[in-house]
Amino acid sequence: MTEDLEVELISDGAGLAVIGEERAVEMFLTSQGLEGRDLGIQRLGKAFGGGSAALQAGSEIAANSGRWMKLTEESWKAAQHLPKVTNSTSGHVHATLRAPNGQFAKNLQFLKSPGAMLTNPAMLAGAAGLMAQLAMQQTMDEITDYLAVIDAKVDAVLRAQKDAVLADMIGVELILEEAMTVRTEVGRVSEITWSKVQGTSMTVARTQAYALRQLDALAERLESTAKIGDLAEAAKAAEKQAQEWLAVLAHCFSLQEAIGVLELDRVLDSSPDELDRHRIALRTARAKRLTLISQSTGQLMSRLDSAASAANSKVLLHPTMSPAVVRSSNEVAGAVTEFDARLGIERERDSVETKRWKHAAVETRDSMIKAGTEGIDVAARVGGEAFDHAKGVASKLSGQLAGGLKRIRRESSKDGER
Repeated sequence: MTEDLEVELISDGAGLAVIGEERAVEMFLTSQGLEGRDLGIQRLGKAFGGGSAALQAGSEIAANSGRWMKLTEESWKAAQHLPKVTNSTSGHVHATLRAPNGQFAKNLQFLKSPGAMLTNPAMLAGAAGLMAQLAMQQTMDEITDYLAVIDAKVDAVLRAQKDAVLADMIGVELILEEAMTVRTEVGRVSEITWSKVQGTSMTVARTQAYALRQLDALAERLESTAKIGDLAEAAKAAEKQAQEWLAVLAHCFSLQEAIGVLELDRVLDSSPDELDRHRIALRTARAKRLTLISQSTGQLMSRLDSAASAANSKVLLHPTMSPAVVRSSNEVAGAVTEFDARLGIERERDSVETKRWKHAAVETRDSMIKAGTEGIDVAARVGGEAFDHAKGVASKLSGQLAGGLKRIRRESSKDGER
């Protein structure tokens, strides 16, 4: 008879980790049609060994394997198998599954007693730290793909190194790439490696702030420009410069994720008991960065929409420049939307349609006809009222005149008699 196979599942809302014997993990993933990255579960045995409470699960770790995957639509379906068991400390959902006779495609059973990982707080916190690192690396990979697509458009601004702050960022990027390479080869972040990257976060933060200011400046220029010619020039400049500064922000975000990966490694080595607190702190800091970026890109999008609307309203007088403003606005908005999506910022925007000159002319004609018709009606009404008033006045004057003539005749008759 085939033995029962058991896996433990952990979900933190961003990813799903599957832990168990290597054969069981692979069978589970295959049955669900999923692929995952190596979780690196063996590192926890080294970090939490040596007399700690986690030693109870040491043998389990040595025999186990772990795989991690981002929560996509497919992996989320697998995560839906999880019962609603939530860890009161970490907030993670977790469960232990057993497949009788080694068949994960059918007859999944939830165990009433969780496995060794889920009953050990230190190990569960360690697994959460590893999951956070893999989520950061996944984001870095996605940003790399994004930059590869737009690199031809924006590489010039980085190569030119017009500003010292960009040159500093490129230097930090080289240092962090080297540190990540060494980490991959060695399996940890040594004191020497950490000493090289320890002060890089300030440089990256300064570059991010600089890039955000540049985006804000583009938005302010669009807002303060009234003349259609100046607006077309501002929109065209934004079309080129916004893409460049978005690329700089993407580089910064990727570097900050790399620093987070290295930090968690360092904490895992030096202070494993603080790993979960540090992971939560990094998540909070990341959320704040995303909020800051979202505010700047959102403000730019709002100014672009206003510029496009203003341009459309003037297309009759400026049939060439107005459509150019709308096209540039849509180009920049598309770049911002793509950038936001890569960073996980949810934002929707429909492209503004360019108003054609003929359409604007017809609208203006119809508006003038409507205004003219209303004017004629008003004139007719006012004229009629004036006519009636004049008629009344004339009638009154005529009566007064007739009365006066009668008086004159009477007086004349009296004088003749005398």
